[in-house]
Amino acid sequence: MVKVSYSEVASNSIVFFCRLIFAKLLFLLISFPSYAGEFHGSLRGQVLSDGKSVPFVAVYIKGTVQGTTTDENGYFFIESVPVTDIDIAVRGMGFKSKTIQLKRNDFPEQIIIEIEKEVQMLQQVTVSGSRVGTLRYLPGSVAIVDAADLKSISPASGNEILRTIAGVHVVEEEGAGLRANIGIRGLDPDKSRNVLILEDGIPVALAPYGEPEMYFTPNIDRMNGIEVMKGNSSILFGPQTIGGVINYITAEPPAESSTDVSFNGGQLGYFNSRFTHGNTLNRNGYLLDFTRKQANNFGPTQFRLHDLNTKLQTDLSPVSKLDFKLSIYDEISNSTYVGLTQPMFDAGGMDNLRIAPDDQLSVRRYAASLNHKYLLSDGLQLNTTAFAYTTTRNWKRQDFTYSSSSSDLTGLMFGFANEKDGAIYLRNSTGQRNRQFEVAGIEPRIAYRYSIAGKTAFMDAGMRMLYERAFEQRVNGTIAGALSGDLRNDEIRTGHAFSSYIQNKFMINEKLSFTAGLRSELIGYERKIVRLNFIDTLLMAQSSVFEIIPGTGVNYNINDNLGLFAGIHRGFAPPRTKDAISNDGKDLQLDAEKSWNTEAGMRGNFNSIQLEFTAFYMDFSNQVIPVSESSGGAGAGYINGGETVHSGVELSFILPFSNVLAKQWNFNLMGNATYVKAEFSGNRYVLYKKSLNPDLDDLYINVKGNRTPYSPAITLSGSLQIESPWGAGLRLTANYVGSQYTDVLNTADIHEWIIKDEQDPDYTYIQATANGRIGKLDAYMITNLNIWYDYKGGITFHVSIKNLTNERYIASRRPQGIRVGLPRFISAGIALGF
Repeated sequence: MVKVSYSEVASNSIVFFCRLIFAKLLFLLISFPSYAGEFHGSLRGQVLSDGKSVPFVAVYIKGTVQGTTTDENGYFFIESVPVTDIDIAVRGMGFKSKTIQLKRNDFPEQIIIEIEKEVQMLQQVTVSGSRVGTLRYLPGSVAIVDAADLKSISPASGNEILRTIAGVHVVEEEGAGLRANIGIRGLDPDKSRNVLILEDGIPVALAPYGEPEMYFTPNIDRMNGIEVMKGNSSILFGPQTIGGVINYITAEPPAESSTDVSFNGGQLGYFNSRFTHGNTLNRNGYLLDFTRKQANNFGPTQFRLHDLNTKLQTDLSPVSKLDFKLSIYDEISNSTYVGLTQPMFDAGGMDNLRIAPDDQLSVRRYAASLNHKYLLSDGLQLNTTAFAYTTTRNWKRQDFTYSSSSSDLTGLMFGFANEKDGAIYLRNSTGQRNRQFEVAGIEPRIAYRYSIAGKTAFMDAGMRMLYERAFEQRVNGTIAGALSGDLRNDEIRTGHAFSSYIQNKFMINEKLSFTAGLRSELIGYERKIVRLNFIDTLLMAQSSVFEIIPGTGVNYNINDNLGLFAGIHRGFAPPRTKDAISNDGKDLQLDAEKSWNTEAGMRGNFNSIQLEFTAFYMDFSNQVIPVSESSGGAGAGYINGGETVHSGVELSFILPFSNVLAKQWNFNLMGNATYVKAEFSGNRYVLYKKSLNPDLDDLYINVKGNRTPYSPAITLSGSLQIESPWGAGLRLTANYVGSQYTDVLNTADIHEWIIKDEQDPDYTYIQATANGRIGKLDAYMITNLNIWYDYKGGITFHVSIKNLTNERYIASRRPQGIRVGLPRFISAGIALGF
């Protein structure tokens, strides 16, 4: 009898699924037209604004993938227009969107469309409804999730959304997405430090330069969309330009009075309620959004959060607009570092065990931003953003050990003492790790459309001045669950950063465009230690980093349905303040993280099939790797990891099957696939045998060729979505994550190393531990189902099932032990709009 694991069955099923989709895709490309019906022929026209032609804006048939962009003189041409009533939509940067209806019995041969100028965020991706239009001129891979996608997925956390995007790998920490761990193209996902995360174009990390970890993650419930940019567009943002940019987009004030109330409840003590109200009166709009969310048993995690956001918007004049946004976020949870040991996971029945029940994390954030948009002249806009936020992150954690002979034990033990490090012993002491952060910045940016040698060009240029300060205290309590104690460490870290950037896009013609840009980053650090190891002191040191970050790209659109793109840019991430300056006040000369990122691909529509394919190559001269407690290490912060190479391919597609169904039914198959090979490419020697014999030296091994931690070679996602004409809909999503190593030594089987350790009296082996922090993560597949019904009068019902097959899997071995993935979770809700 042959024993076959569930993961093997899942893997084989995924392969079969991909082959089936490829065959179906090929068949559709050859066989099916984009519209099953008669055609008027073609549609010609011109887009004007104030009597002047408007070049390079998107013109498309709403609800389809048929469309094009205007040429240098504002003219457009759309082939194979169906014989039916159609809506022609026009969208472009710096102009108000416009839709006109053409009746099947009154169809013109040529039309003139007048559009109005609008003051808007020009650096934000303008979505034309498909992969036609302005998206064609982006010289890099881009993914957009809109409000309709968010509704159909009904995510319990933002992690569900990000898993549907090619190249993105998400590691769960507590199941609710409260602390995002996001890696892009094989980069380490630890606290998302290699990804620049924004909300409405503004950084949200604790300290964008000095401490970019994501202990706060924007609440997905109030989002209207998400943009993910992985190409050289990153140089317009910064400071991190390595992995990519994730921009969470919030809703704008509605044009008329609108109120929405929603209630969701489910297993594990989950309850989520949300209230929004907004309106626009004359030229003044407002939006109020409040969310309360809680769960009692998301695995071992219990949490409660409140999220209040207000947005005010006023048109000061026809060419000037002012936005003000205020946010208050408050969260408390029993989040902890300690996880299961390997024997505890193997034994089962302990997945929801609260090992340190007195651990508590509180996060409170206040944020405000002011954005002014001013159209200085035709084609020239100034966009100025000022922002400030404070974050308080206080974390109380009970100390623990894997040794029964340690001092000051409480007597509580979990696990199995018969295996090395297989049991957890709680100590009668507590560490309060309290941090407060202040961030403020101002960023003026101009967007300019001009002509050079008779060709249209677009320029984005700006600068940002940013101040950040962190206050950190370590307070040691002398009993378990102590709320106070003795001040051990106290320090202040300050950073001042000045960045500038310029990027030009040259439209050689309507097919070919060339983009070139440059960014500079100047960062000054200061670390002041006023107490260290219970002793008052005054240690202060300064350091600075300066870097020039170039990027260039090219787009070539073969026709309206097929475009090619390629780009290269410098990847850069500054070292954290705490790591750049040592505890004794020395500049450690920790290098910035640097890479050259190259990608090339194609995007297009083939008989209604939307497709994007990208090949990428990232060559790091130095990748900084985590050794902190949060990443499962025994040290603090990060160290130079040396040379690494990340190469691979990404594929995303949408296959519409609506033509084979009855009228007004929608049936789409969506998917993405990523293959990445991320490995150490330079010599790097790591301790793997520590000598117990004074006559023998410690032994190191070269990890060149090993895979980097938490970088699965294969990730796949597929969704099937059906929508009926009477308001009912269904979306079934499957996410597959391939196997991955969790340490640089690529430890697969810890038991093998424990046996070696027991047989060798002269050495102790680093991999010989059952504490759960190292070991291979097996592949797993999670299936989610969401069903909804839009009833009359603005009422929507939905039922959601996460992890439909109830697969048990290890989501992570960080921070300090095994985290088991969320089991099957069923929730239901109702939303009322009026």
